[in-house]
Amino acid sequence: MLKLVSILLHISVVLSAQSNVLQFENLGFDGTYWSVASMKDLYSDKCTCELDDDKTSFSGTNAPLNEEVSVHFRGPLVLNKFAYYVSSSFAIDGDDNQDWERLSYYDSSSQTSENVTFLTKAGKNSTCLGVGLTYADTDGISKSDSSQILAEDTLIKSEEEFVIFSNISCGSSKVGGDCQVYRDDIPAYHGFYGTTKMFLFEFKMPEEDSVEKGSVYNWNMPAIWLLNAQIPRTSQYSLNSNCSCWASGCGEFDIFEVKNYTDSDVDKLFATIHDYQGTGYINEGIQIDSYIERNYDETMKGGVVFDNDGNAIVFVSNSTTFDQSIGADDINSVIKALGSASTLELSSVEPVSTSTAGGSSASSSKDSSGSIANVSTWMITLFTFLLF
Repeated sequence: MLKLVSILLHISVVLSAQSNVLQFENLGFDGTYWSVASMKDLYSDKCTCELDDDKTSFSGTNAPLNEEVSVHFRGPLVLNKFAYYVSSSFAIDGDDNQDWERLSYYDSSSQTSENVTFLTKAGKNSTCLGVGLTYADTDGISKSDSSQILAEDTLIKSEEEFVIFSNISCGSSKVGGDCQVYRDDIPAYHGFYGTTKMFLFEFKMPEEDSVEKGSVYNWNMPAIWLLNAQIPRTSQYSLNSNCSCWASGCGEFDIFEVKNYTDSDVDKLFATIHDYQGTGYINEGIQIDSYIERNYDETMKGGVVFDNDGNAIVFVSNSTTFDQSIGADDINSVIKALGSASTLELSSVEPVSTSTAGGSSASSSKDSSGSIANVSTWMITLFTFLLF
């Protein structure tokens, strides 16, 4: 059965079409998820997590991705620039758009940083939570005792990751707190808020040449993605769903992600949403079948725009700029110049959730084995047909 799933996933990727713009439409729905209420005995065999008895409700445009998110990176990858923007009003092709104002920024070449904190998985290892976050050193993966920024041209290898939060510290760890419950031995920071927000990147995703193929799970599979900021503050890779809000649908958005390292697939970057809007299969999520081409040799520029009409637009363009303020017309012009978008309209109705409190499923789409669990909706239908 697992072999069949692998074959179907490969067919799905091979049949996909190339595009420079991937657009989700009708993003956002009314739903609920469970936040973590407590974590006990973190470093013993008795380690446990409990979920809050009361579900957290969300609603509206782009929900639940309108909540604070953290920004994650996996190698092989070089991050040259990062920027986070908000707008009081912006819609693709809208008439009453407002400009984008930059609230966070990192520039590798000038060693400039504004409202960013680099963290990495170099902390203590808990039996139920996995490895905790620490400040990242200038190489992105080593532990530091204080906040640092990446050195110029820092390359992280396959399987290596770092994450960017804001520089706004969390208050006390507690149910109902500004950051909810989080591990008490990590540097805890707020994520990036807003219904109408934009993340821009200048980056490289070179061929992996220093890690042997097959020696790590996510070999030569770089990715940039967003998580509800509660997830990494508790557990990003736990096998116990009580240790994270991920399995109950608090939100993940994969912006640029290689999903398979076979020769025909490793140059394709896909966008996928992991929540319960229009699907009960949160591990697989909902993916746009088209892909953006991965450029091994040159710098790539682009990002994702969440507008106030429920559109999430992923794009790559050499015309991308990182100014303090970017005109609304300029963003629309950049995206329009790329040609027609590959679109996917999401359902407005929340299906019955397949996750329940007390479950024991993975707490990320990048499961504990390191494999990627994204399969397009039509592949699930085909798989079901072939089984029955």
